[in-house]
Amino acid sequence: MRVRKFFERLFNWELWNFHILYAPIAPVWLWYCIKSRSLWFFTPSNPNITFGGFEGEGKKEMYQLLPAEITPQTIYVKPGISFHDLKKRVDASGIRYPFVVKPDVGMKGILFRVIVDDAQLKKYHAHIPFKYIIQEKIDFPVEVSVFYYRYPWRSTGVVSGFIYKELLQVTGDGKSTLKQLINQHDRARYRFEEMELKHGHDFDKILETGEVFYLSFAGNHNRGARFTNLHHEINPALVAVFDKLSQDTQFYYGRYDIKTNSIEDLKNGKRFIVLEYNGAGAEPNHIYDCGMSLGKAYKTILQHWRALYEISRYNAKQGHAYWSYRRGKKYLRAAKHHFRILEKFDE
Repeated sequence: MRVRKFFERLFNWELWNFHILYAPIAPVWLWYCIKSRSLWFFTPSNPNITFGGFEGEGKKEMYQLLPAEITPQTIYVKPGISFHDLKKRVDASGIRYPFVVKPDVGMKGILFRVIVDDAQLKKYHAHIPFKYIIQEKIDFPVEVSVFYYRYPWRSTGVVSGFIYKELLQVTGDGKSTLKQLINQHDRARYRFEEMELKHGHDFDKILETGEVFYLSFAGNHNRGARFTNLHHEINPALVAVFDKLSQDTQFYYGRYDIKTNSIEDLKNGKRFIVLEYNGAGAEPNHIYDCGMSLGKAYKTILQHWRALYEISRYNAKQGHAYWSYRRGKKYLRAAKHHFRILEKFDE
C-alpha cells in the first residue's frame, strides 16, 4: 500500500510537496526580485493590505475594505477573555449555532472549525492562543474561487481562474465503516493520518446509504477539496463584478473565495458572500483537477507572476514603496513562527 501510494504521488504532480513543485521555476521569481531591487517585490501589489497579502495579514484587514453586505457577520475575539463574556458577545451579535471559527491570521484551513454548541466553543476558546474570529456560517449552496487581477492603469481586469469547490467528503453505502470509506477515497486516503487525528473516534461508524460525512469544511486544495474548472462561465458580466470590487478596495491581484446562491447570481453581482481574499501569495488554483499537464501549469503560474511583478512595479512608481529587506525579513519571520504554533495546536 505504501509503495503504491509513493508511486501514485511520484507520477501525479498535483500531489507533490509545494517546494518540490515550485523549485524548477523559482529562478523566475528571483529574477523579478533582482529587477525590482527588492526581495519583497510583490509588496506594493495590493497597497491596502499588509505585505501585499502575501502572507501573515489578518482577515480583519480584508473584511474592513469590502462592502459589509458581501462579507459574513464577524466577531473578533482575543484569547483570555472569559467564556461568560464571550457568550454574551455572541448572543448579542445574533450569530447562532452552527457557526465558523478560525484564526484572524491563518492559512491553509489551519484551526478552521464549524462549531455546533457551547461545549465545542468553550474547548476551542480555551485551546487557541491567538486572536480568532467567529462568523456566521454561510449556507449558500455554491462555493467558488475566482482569481482576478487588474493592471492599475486599466479600468478592466482579468478573471483568469474560476472554479467550483467540493469539500472533502465521503458518502455512506450502509455497510462500510468511515475508516474503510476514507481508505477507498481517491483523496482522503493520502491524508489518512490527518483523518485519523480528526475523525478517529468515528472510524468504526457505519454511514447509512447516501449519508454524507464531511471530512473537512475548508475549501482548500491542500485540505482535499475537489475543484471543477468553470472557465467557460467567465464573461464580461463576471469581470465587471470584480472590476467594481478592485476599484473600491485597490485589490489588484489575488483570489476570492466566495459562496453564492448560483453562478448566475454571482455574475449579476447579487446573493454572494466573500469568505476570503488572498493577495500576492495566492496560488492560481485553477491549475488543479482539470487534467492540466505540468508544463501548462508552470506556464499558467508564470503568467500570473509576471502580472504580479508588473502591477507591483507600477504601484511602486506611484509611491507605494517596496518593503525594505529588514522590515520584510522581520515580518516574515514572525508570520512563520505564528503559523508553526498554529499548526502545532491544530494537531
